[in-house]
Amino acid sequence: MQWQHSATLPDNFITKPLRQLLMQDWLMPKHLVYSLKLGQRVLVNGAYLPVNFEVRAGDHILLTFLPTDFQTPFQNIAPDSAATVAAVYEDTNMLVVNKTPGSKTHANQPGEVGATLNHVAAYLLPKAQQPYMIHRLDQETSGALIVAKDPAVVPILVRLIKEKRIKRTYLTWVHGRLQSEHGTISIPIGRDPEDKRKRQIGGIHPQPATTHYRVIRRIADATLVAVQLQTGRTHQIRVHFSGLGHPIIGDPLYADDDRRQRLLLHSWRVVLPVPYAFETVRVEAPVPETFIEFEKHSKKS
Repeated sequence: MQWQHSATLPDNFITKPLRQLLMQDWLMPKHLVYSLKLGQRVLVNGAYLPVNFEVRAGDHILLTFLPTDFQTPFQNIAPDSAATVAAVYEDTNMLVVNKTPGSKTHANQPGEVGATLNHVAAYLLPKAQQPYMIHRLDQETSGALIVAKDPAVVPILVRLIKEKRIKRTYLTWVHGRLQSEHGTISIPIGRDPEDKRKRQIGGIHPQPATTHYRVIRRIADATLVAVQLQTGRTHQIRVHFSGLGHPIIGDPLYADDDRRQRLLLHSWRVVLPVPYAFETVRVEAPVPETFIEFEKHSKKS
């Protein structure tokens, strides 16, 4: 078993040492660069090249990774039905799926099924590939979820998210009419001392949290908002808007709504650099029918 990545350096590529391409441009961790160097598994134009040598526009790079390069090269994720998997973007190394509401991102117990990654495991099974988790979405949140298919892209995607170089935009309907067209919420979030499922403004062991938002439109007593996170705290969007007095519609923890109304929070758009490439893709997960139905119903009321 091995994983390969290849690329031809573009015409506008600035000549630099191979090490700089791998570590600074492609964000490879140092230990992977060392493994490739030790095994002479980094080829430039078909021949091994020491990483201190320069590469230039038009050069073809081929990297070969082995299971021994990784602490956990294989995933123990039980496959479930692939029927609910809707890939809104896919290449040889990763995919972005439109997560369904009510589905956990990952299973919590060995052998457990029903989570999104279980379904993706079934989807990838005919391709002899496995899913690798990059980030999570709350169980009731729908939309774009990035999943790796190759352990060599995992540390790169994780770093891109950590450094906010992957731009994720959420859509949400909140109660009430937000007055400002856009704004920033910078309020620490900690654990709720009375309910371990919840977080709250301040709370136990609060951590800094910053949320940026832009109003898209207002109807009756609700506002559609586009949201981007500067930090990634548990339930951050839900807690911040609840703290403003504008909880997300259908939120089972932070809004006093009819429990038949699903949480109207959707991971809508992802803009991400493609690992081991020189391109950026913009992916959108279609706005859920529940969002559209809520707006129609509100206008009729």
